[in-house]
Amino acid sequence: MKPIKSVADHLGLNPDVLINYGPHMAKIPLDLLPGTDFNQRGKLVVVTAMTPTPAGEGKTTTSIGLVNGLSKLGHKAVLTIREPSIGPVFGIKGGGTGGGNSKVLPEDEINLHFTGDAHAVASAHSLLSAMTDNAIQRGLIPGIFPKDIIWPRLTNVPDRSLRTTITGLGGSPNAPLRESAFRIDAASEVMAVLALTDGLEDLRARLERLVVGFSTDKTPITASHVGAVGSMLALLRRAIEPNLVQTNEGNPAILHAGPFGNIAHGCSSVIADRLALSMADFVITEAGFGADLGF
Repeated sequence: MKPIKSVADHLGLNPDVLINYGPHMAKIPLDLLPGTDFNQRGKLVVVTAMTPTPAGEGKTTTSIGLVNGLSKLGHKAVLTIREPSIGPVFGIKGGGTGGGNSKVLPEDEINLHFTGDAHAVASAHSLLSAMTDNAIQRGLIPGIFPKDIIWPRLTNVPDRSLRTTITGLGGSPNAPLRESAFRIDAASEVMAVLALTDGLEDLRARLERLVVGFSTDKTPITASHVGAVGSMLALLRRAIEPNLVQTNEGNPAILHAGPFGNIAHGCSSVIADRLALSMADFVITEAGFGADLGF
């Protein structure tokens, strides 16, 4: 593997401004985006597929292979794909870093904790869950009952026993008694918002509109009403920055965000695509679980 500074230099990024996570991974600061020439646009190539098998259909492997092939032909090519989710990594599908002679590296780091974006999403989502229950318990939001809360809880592992739960057992000190559910972090609406945003102010606005429940007159209760937005934004301040790694042939790869394609749009982040398009001749990305989901 090349040092990540060498990969950044190939893209025209100043290696000294990267936020390094060891020798082979880095975050690209948002500070670079205002100075990026978004009028200098490369060509965006979107890879999708028929409905995948449980083991996958090969979108990621194909995308990586295209970047390596275009680079061999002398073109400046960049890969932008989703971050893997730990659930599929340990399931039948396996990792999300390609395979064979088309991989993104370092595989183990990317497939497991990577740079902590999924953890940040889970923390922000769970904070909103906790603050919502606390607001209901203390009567801070009038006109809403526990049964009207629709915001689920979150875990990074798809635990079947937590799909439907009862929370708040043990009396009034333990928050309102209600039926709830746990979702995996890639299925969080916070993850979808992270992938769609184009900056911190836009992220704040999107977080403010997250609906956690409905009042008795069917008025939506949002994260803004709960008072959780500032704290959520603080937890996501690094997660909004794209991650730079490399293919097995040393070509640039930007992995950022990972919303599922069956409940969201199933694409990597808008920020990653815009940044890559400003620096490369070709940007290869993948979309959806298949052409029927998220494309």
